[in-house]
Amino acid sequence: MTIRTRRERERAEREALIITAARELAEAEGWDAVTTRRLAERVEYSQPVLYSHFKGKDAIMAAVAVEGFADLAEELRAARAAAPDARGALAGVSAAYTGFAERRPALYDAMFGQSVDLPFATPQAPAALHASFGELAEAVRPHAGDDDLGLLTETFWAALHGLVTLTRGGRLPPGRHAERLAFLLARFTN
Repeated sequence: MTIRTRRERERAEREALIITAARELAEAEGWDAVTTRRLAERVEYSQPVLYSHFKGKDAIMAAVAVEGFADLAEELRAARAAAPDARGALAGVSAAYTGFAERRPALYDAMFGQSVDLPFATPQAPAALHASFGELAEAVRPHAGDDDLGLLTETFWAALHGLVTLTRGGRLPPGRHAERLAFLLARFTN
């Protein structure tokens, strides 16, 4: 192993450590608690070392969001693949999406609630963003008929996100979540 290879590996390991620490701190205390000072203490590196990897908290949040999209894509793919048919795939993806948001609220917030410097809905978007949207699109595809698949997927995603956001914000009572999801699925699969 060359010195350069070892340094690149160590750099990648430090970045992963910083991202993991940010995720854990955000899940435990919220994004307001995530500061470069606290992260530096947690990962046992100086703040200048953090800044050598990321421009600041916003860049760290963007890296966390990209990891979150990769995790979401994996969960959506597994739910879609496990389904017996197209309706089951859409139901499985819907449950996986809303379950992800419920289980990982700070991560979901980094992905969809915080202002992060990521190019959404463009060819320049990171692969993980395209992958998670692609999994939604594949679940919607059998139900699209003559509709524009991209627009229909965006609408379906917006509905799922709306249900998550309104429920998390206390605007919708959580006790009827399953009914709302079933109603949404019925509209998309009929």
